Amino acid sequence: MLNIPNTITLLRIVAVPFFLSLLVEGSYRAALVVFLAAGISDGIDGAIARLTNARTELGAHLDPLADKLLLVSAFVALGILDLMPVQLMIIVIMRDIVILGGYITNAVITGRPMEMKPSAWGKATTFLQILTVVVVLVRQADVIALEPIVLPVIFALTAAACFVSGAGYVIDGIRWYNAVTEQDAKRPS
Repeated sequence: MLNIPNTITLLRIVAVPFFLSLLVEGSYRAALVVFLAAGISDGIDGAIARLTNARTELGAHLDPLADKLLLVSAFVALGILDLMPVQLMIIVIMRDIVILGGYITNAVITGRPMEMKPSAWGKATTFLQILTVVVVLVRQADVIALEPIVLPVIFALTAAACFVSGAGYVIDGIRWYNAVTEQDAKRPS
């Protein structure tokens, strides 16, 4: 069902190519505005869905997809443009590939999907990823002067959070798989 929150989420997805075009053109202030608007819209669509009881299955899948699309494409673009370490770009991408791969593998093997709940570390990682993109764009747009140590510290914190949250999701996936296969083994044939 296409309601107001889902429409806002779709607009966030549509904003991704515009954001990337602005980055490639070197229009960092405009890219920052689009990125911040997309981030704010994420909070708005969630609030509207909760307050108006307009949560849908479509929204439950579209919202995290829109978030990942924006963040991963931002990291890829900023890495390719040499505005952040390529290693950080790779860490961010690999974390998401491992999580998605584990989810799909568990679903294929067990025949049932695993419920994906964001962990505290996962939320911290998302926050740090957003902060990383914003700080890089702020620096490139010359919005405010940053101390030279700021970016390396944020890059290191983001990489560490990716590793910790990624490992946590892998452990949760293994536990879920073991619990499901144990339940299946106990069922009478």
